[in-house]
Amino acid sequence: MTASLCIFGEVLFDHFPDGHRVLGGAPFNVAWNLQGLGQDVRFISRVGDDDEGQAIREAMRQHGMDDSCLQQDERLPSGRVSVSFSDGEPSYDIVAPCAYDNIQRSGLPSAGCDFLYHGTLGVRNPVARDALLALQASSPRSIFLDVNLRPPWWEKTEVLTWVERANWVKLNGDELEQLSATGRQDEGSARDFLYKHALEGLLLTRGSAGAELFTGDDQHYVVTPEADISVVDTVGAGDAFAAVVLLGLARDWPLQQTLQRAQLFASAQVGQRGATVADPAHYQKFIDDWTQP
Repeated sequence: MTASLCIFGEVLFDHFPDGHRVLGGAPFNVAWNLQGLGQDVRFISRVGDDDEGQAIREAMRQHGMDDSCLQQDERLPSGRVSVSFSDGEPSYDIVAPCAYDNIQRSGLPSAGCDFLYHGTLGVRNPVARDALLALQASSPRSIFLDVNLRPPWWEKTEVLTWVERANWVKLNGDELEQLSATGRQDEGSARDFLYKHALEGLLLTRGSAGAELFTGDDQHYVVTPEADISVVDTVGAGDAFAAVVLLGLARDWPLQQTLQRAQLFASAQVGQRGATVADPAHYQKFIDDWTQP
């Protein structure tokens, strides 16, 4: 029987100075990739009654995603990030409040989730936090927290509260440094964080250096990317990695194999433009490779 996967959190458009926009949001990117890889997902979010909300629904339907858990807000706009540049360096204005801040308990799926994924940005508002707590109270088999610290929309004590409720946590080195008691991002600090919060697994991503997975039964797995990867766009690489880790957990793949497959998929992702690839061929090779006997 296929495990049910619920993805909770933000969906938004990044708006650039030249007028173009890109669909994204870490939870949405994860859900999109899982759907592309053949896993039916329930994406739980909220959009405005506006053109961008309709564009999000249409994109989901064209990608084969179920939009029945995508709530609609009559007052707040769909999620938006305004991207600006100064001396070539980007800065981001994550607009608030917006529709995904207002995810309601009443719109949650009636069936439970085996695996529940969420991030930290999507629970910056008390209303959405309440909805997520209701989902967690339905006793999913496993909760996967993807830490995304986006100033000013996070506070350490609150983030660590969500860590305490999770089974699996994904973060990068800088985030580990900011959240850990040691203020470091080395292996010892990762293990301390894992044990302190009684996690089943801590996934530590290190960008172009790959990733490490530490488990509560004292296992340590490492993966590094190939040296000759073609990089077009790194946006969404971490979300692609997280999607395959979730897929591996849902399908009970061995953890080292899961990490290797996640790295391969993330490496393919950075060769594409944008975080949401619509071409089915992008996913089919992985589906074929991973379903071989």
